[in-house]
Amino acid sequence: MAAAFFLFAALGNAQECLKLTPEIKPVLSAETKKIYDLKLAEAFVEYTRKKEDADSTIWLGRRTAYLGNYKDAIRIYGKGLIRFPNDARLWRHRGHRFITRRCFDEAIRNLKKAVELIKGKPDQPEPDGIPNAKNMPVSTLQTNIWYHLGLAYYLKGDYANASLAYEEGLKIAKNADMRTAFVYWEYLTLRKLDKDEQAKKLLETIPANTVVIENGDYLKLIEMFKGKTTPQELYSANEKNSTILYGVGSFYLLSGHKEKGAVIFKKLTEGDQWANFSYIAAETYLKRNETMLKK
Repeated sequence: MAAAFFLFAALGNAQECLKLTPEIKPVLSAETKKIYDLKLAEAFVEYTRKKEDADSTIWLGRRTAYLGNYKDAIRIYGKGLIRFPNDARLWRHRGHRFITRRCFDEAIRNLKKAVELIKGKPDQPEPDGIPNAKNMPVSTLQTNIWYHLGLAYYLKGDYANASLAYEEGLKIAKNADMRTAFVYWEYLTLRKLDKDEQAKKLLETIPANTVVIENGDYLKLIEMFKGKTTPQELYSANEKNSTILYGVGSFYLLSGHKEKGAVIFKKLTEGDQWANFSYIAAETYLKRNETMLKK
């Protein structure tokens, strides 16, 4: 089955970017991998039965990516876009996996195309491939497009455009989980733009009694930036959590302790969460500031 994936559509300008970064698969337990393999096999059967159905292409791509075959997933979405060029979902998912593969320019291009395609259209829930604890999806197609576009700009270091994307996402975020995620990344972005007062006010839009299903780590970090908890407390209790480590490292960077923040980022990137957004953010920071770690 895997060999057939490589027959999918060429990627044009993205090919060179995809060659630059080796693909590192997630660490999965034997039980989890067995489940993911089964789900992928089911998705492949559905795809062969319904090739003219965009849903089957999307799920084949998603199930492929969950096993760490991100480049294959990108190819699957590319083939889907030949048949369904106006399906924003395919552009959104391919944009996501370009982020995973550190192809930020391609991610931005894909996600901006998705933005064009959703203009004037109603939003729709996006089903989870890996259900949360309550089996209740919290994101939508449009919030995911803006969220990933903001992230792609952030990782590229284009904080002005990242902020604009997060602002658009916040306008349509309907639940505490998505608002919390947008506020966290927008806060970091505003701080990088030296808009500290605006950033501080933004944190107050997430009240102390906020309850989330998925984004508990972002909520903890927001409380840290509010001064309700200390970075030391979060760090000591979450030394292997990429999301927490990036937030704590960012706290130190934004407080003027750049070397301390960089040390935490280095610890983060020595872990095994290669596809995690916070891992990628720490990695890109370190690459831009290599001299800091040579001292």
